[in-house]
Amino acid sequence: MREQTTNNIYSRIFKLTLPIVLQNLLSTAVGSADVVMLNFVGQAHISAVSLAAKFGDIFFMILYGIGTGVTMLCAQYYGKKDMRAIHLVEGIALRFSMTLSVLLASAALLVPQQMMRIFTPDPELIEIGGQYLRHISIAYLCWGIIEVYLSTLRSIGRVTVTTALNAFTFSLNILLNAVFIFGLFGAPKLGAVGVAVATSISRGVELVLCGIVSAKSRDVRIAFHCVFERNRLLFRDFLKMAMPAILNDASWGLAFSMYSVVIGQFLGSDMIAANSFASLARNFGTILCFSVASAGGILVGQIIGENRLEDADNAAKKVMRLTVLFGAIGGVIILVASPFVLRFADLSETGKGYLRIMLLINSYYVMGAAVNTSLIAGIFRAGGDSRWGFICDTVDMWCYAVPLAFISAAVLKLPPIWVYFLMCTDEFVKWPWVISHYRSKKWLRNITRNDLYADGQS
Repeated sequence: MREQTTNNIYSRIFKLTLPIVLQNLLSTAVGSADVVMLNFVGQAHISAVSLAAKFGDIFFMILYGIGTGVTMLCAQYYGKKDMRAIHLVEGIALRFSMTLSVLLASAALLVPQQMMRIFTPDPELIEIGGQYLRHISIAYLCWGIIEVYLSTLRSIGRVTVTTALNAFTFSLNILLNAVFIFGLFGAPKLGAVGVAVATSISRGVELVLCGIVSAKSRDVRIAFHCVFERNRLLFRDFLKMAMPAILNDASWGLAFSMYSVVIGQFLGSDMIAANSFASLARNFGTILCFSVASAGGILVGQIIGENRLEDADNAAKKVMRLTVLFGAIGGVIILVASPFVLRFADLSETGKGYLRIMLLINSYYVMGAAVNTSLIAGIFRAGGDSRWGFICDTVDMWCYAVPLAFISAAVLKLPPIWVYFLMCTDEFVKWPWVISHYRSKKWLRNITRNDLYADGQS
């Protein structure tokens, strides 16, 4: 009987994981296409887009936090079969995401060059990156709606639908990248700006497709009407549980972007370009383990919502075993891919020297990222425990990693590759506390309510 339960858990994890793997693979492929195609345009275009895209990365981390808050609550309420609560949570999330979308899009449209000066003093990179930001502003408007809706679909297990939407959109994005970067089929040859144009068009198409899926859906739709509905208990729960996740991902994303500030301001263009390829390889190496973390969080949340806490704990253990396995596989993938990446990268000899060592560092760095992401962003949040992860990541990044990066680069003026090595210690420093919190089982809680619709609550 126990063996059947174990097999059932693994089966459910893999059923959720496979579409997410495909989705993450396609997402990484888009970023890869940007770097690969811009490799033929010039190192300055690669560096400029790499820096300008950090704003999108930070925005994505915030949206990921909002989406995680949606998943935390909706997965458990889905286990409880309360669809009305799911729509109310989606409406709350849309209030936040749409507001942020408008703010970022406005900044990218109106003051893009000022935004670029945060990362680099190089006039050429500022000009190229500024044009990129201005043209990608439309994508930011679409993104806030898309990510909340897809997170809601994933929380109820409809990962196949979200993967199909992403597969079409990402494929279209890659095709349009080629069209606008190189000027194919009579289109203008736009270089770095072509990446932004392609992204904005594909995101607009994805939003239309989400609208079609929503109109035909029998369960979860884009809940614009719920944006204006009020439920004090759910709103309080969203702030209490989702807000730490949002702040966690925003804080971590902003701190991680500080690495780009360090590289751009102190380490030079060779290091900027090398970091673009190293990040690309790392993204491919983490696809499997991050997908398991996402799927595991959904599954554990649903089981907790059914009030089967012992089964949820058992499922979390299975997720951790798979995370370690796929983290090791990810490291091997980076090592195997390293010769091909080095051969392809159109970098200076100094840049290739940096990249060679950076790939080696990332081959083990993925394990640290895999374990922490699976626990903090997957398992802990499945039980509604997002506050602990926020504190842990904020202390680790802002009290240790970011100061260390600036001191080593600006004060001690260490060689660039040593600065990079020190920046890649952040995930391992917090391992003892993260693993200890997991073993304590303080994260294992049912956060659903039975009194959501009592008089005066909505």
